[in-house]
Amino acid sequence: MLEALKEKVWKANLDLVRFGLVTLTFGNVSGFDRDKGLAAIKPSGLAYDEMKPEDMVLIDLEGRVAEGRLSPSTDTPSHLRLYKAFPGVGGVAHCHSDWATAFAEARRGIPCLGTTHADHFNGPVPATRLLTAAEVREDYEGHTGDVIVERFARLDPQAMPAVLVAGHGPFAWGAGPAEAVANSLALEKTAKTAWLALRLNPRVKSIPAYLLRKHFERKHGPRAYYGQGRNTNKP
Repeated sequence: MLEALKEKVWKANLDLVRFGLVTLTFGNVSGFDRDKGLAAIKPSGLAYDEMKPEDMVLIDLEGRVAEGRLSPSTDTPSHLRLYKAFPGVGGVAHCHSDWATAFAEARRGIPCLGTTHADHFNGPVPATRLLTAAEVREDYEGHTGDVIVERFARLDPQAMPAVLVAGHGPFAWGAGPAEAVANSLALEKTAKTAWLALRLNPRVKSIPAYLLRKHFERKHGPRAYYGQGRNTNKP
């Protein structure tokens, strides 16, 4: 069942390794089929070089296993919270990549200091609050998803497809698993360049709103013209 989705999720998980975003098994990618109401996700703790597409676990939005012989990732409840809250999301990636995790552990969002950032994220990448002791005891992974959703109460998850969970690490999402991983990679690049810029000039400010808007909208706005196949009437 949903073999094509399993294949995409398997490949996306391997891309976490290919892009250097994970150490050991510290990461997972899922994909969601909204018509079927089922997500496919990496099995918990399984080494990436041992995984096969058929190892991906299918689960419904309540966390019930629909198909699979292995236990799903322990982060599954976090992924499911995002699928419930963000209607346009079809893939979620979580990892502990060095630079983005450093910002998460510092409990600091990533300021938009340049156009590389603005190409992918429409403003500073936000950080969540820390979970409370009660939240950790009650449902750690579920409430991890909840604090992300809470942080996005006034943010558009389409325009800001990533977040830093305080004290923990980054999550990113997209229309599908591959896009979620691509946004994870863009987030890591953004975190690294922001940290270096802040080291070179601790008083550097965010780029002005007009430059941020130009770079974001030329790729993602209603009149986007970056890339091929756009009807832009440009030479």
